[in-house]
Amino acid sequence: MRRTITTITALLIATSLTACGAGQNAATRNIKQVTDGVEKIITQNGSAIKIVNLLLVATETGDAVVVGTIVNQGAAPDKLLGIAVGGGTATITGDTTLNQNAPLRFEGESANVKAVFTGVSPVAGRHVKLTLGFARAGMVTAEVIIRDKRDAYKNVTSGITPVATSSPDSQPLQ
Repeated sequence: MRRTITTITALLIATSLTACGAGQNAATRNIKQVTDGVEKIITQNGSAIKIVNLLLVATETGDAVVVGTIVNQGAAPDKLLGIAVGGGTATITGDTTLNQNAPLRFEGESANVKAVFTGVSPVAGRHVKLTLGFARAGMVTAEVIIRDKRDAYKNVTSGITPVATSSPDSQPLQ
């Protein structure tokens, strides 16, 4: 009898030590972000805009390229007016109109818009406050990471061809 009680007690202790005490509301269970990119949802002014995987990629030309996706889940159209970091604004090319469920994709095979901060000499690994302005939804700021050009981001380019200038006095930048 004593062995049975000891065995049952040992099993109960082992089970309770290996089980997650927080249950269905464990903090690690509720993490949704699976990339380096930031996610934001804008619901002000009747908007329903979702921003996913937002980050910057540092290029070899000293530019920072915006990567991410913006989706308008609301019925009313909106428009991305601009993207800024500090006092600098990105040059945006492509149609920035946000119709319902027609995403703006920055970079990748299905990209339909591009945003580049030229000549800013970004440092990979740092975080910056990136502000996006929308015609209807207003402004939202996200703290995003600057990634280097490797792995999933190895093909990201600024789309700007550097102008080669050389003279006998030129020194490589270090």
